Amino acid sequence: MHKFSTILLKRIFTSLITLFLLAVLIFILLRISPGDPVQKFISPKLNPQLVEEIKKTFLLDKSIEEQFLVFLKNIFTGDFGISYNYRLPVTSVIADALKFTIPFASTCFIIQIIAALGLLFNIYKKRGSLLDRVINKVTLILYSFPSIIIALVLILLFALVLNIFPSADLVSINYSNLNPIEKIIDLISHLVLPVITLSLPGTIVFYSYLRHNIDIVYQQNFILFLQASGVEEKTIFKNHVLPNSIRPVISLLGNEFGVLLGGALITETIFSLPGMGRLTVNAILTRDYPLVMGCAIFSGVMILLANLVVDVYKTKTDGRIISVNL
Repeated sequence: MHKFSTILLKRIFTSLITLFLLAVLIFILLRISPGDPVQKFISPKLNPQLVEEIKKTFLLDKSIEEQFLVFLKNIFTGDFGISYNYRLPVTSVIADALKFTIPFASTCFIIQIIAALGLLFNIYKKRGSLLDRVINKVTLILYSFPSIIIALVLILLFALVLNIFPSADLVSINYSNLNPIEKIIDLISHLVLPVITLSLPGTIVFYSYLRHNIDIVYQQNFILFLQASGVEEKTIFKNHVLPNSIRPVISLLGNEFGVLLGGALITETIFSLPGMGRLTVNAILTRDYPLVMGCAIFSGVMILLANLVVDVYKTKTDGRIISVNL
């Protein structure tokens, strides 16, 4: 128990250092980038004293060093300030975006796992067959395409050419006039293309890693012994091959879920979805310093927290990790 606590404290300390470095990096990049966020609030007709008051309100009248110290203080107190654009606390703006991002990200994450495992279950008896080779080639080709290309192809094909699904927004303009069943159908139809766009890359990654791990596990002596002993191939795969193949992928699962919770920048922006990804992009484009910092810190916390949970799980379930770390 003492060894586990030591490793946990080391993981937490490393995560905090990483988060601090992320905050410093984002702060520096924002301040050295060209432009002044105050300019959009300023008119040539404004009194110079009013201009100074606006800068003072946003703490932009202080030196970079003073702004950074205030920022660090706010982080530790959980106060990221007021968003320039929304005129609301940053935490409130992020909390509102999470109402969409959490269920959206969770749905895509579950689909990724189910789809990857479904592919594996369907071809485990046909390893090395033509179907297996074709799927491996197709997944490799799809993995090489960035999410923006996948999104644009889906929009072109299913929204513009076939006119099956909407190309953007979460609901239709006449959503409020629909009955409950029609509202559900309308919402689902708007989410089909974004879910496919966000789920496909993760599915391919999980499948590729699992497929590679399965080939490795099948070469282990204990699997060869089970096969020679006449154990059914289905039993060997479900009870021995798959569990041992999934274990190395657990870290990848944690990182992917953290990234999804942090916001799918490309997907949410292209499909105009009201989540963390679109919020982050808009904050960057409008130079909303407090909101950018809040989004960046939140995304970093989600990724680090997901990886921390995975590390704790792996440490608890595999004693060899404790031995290696100590």
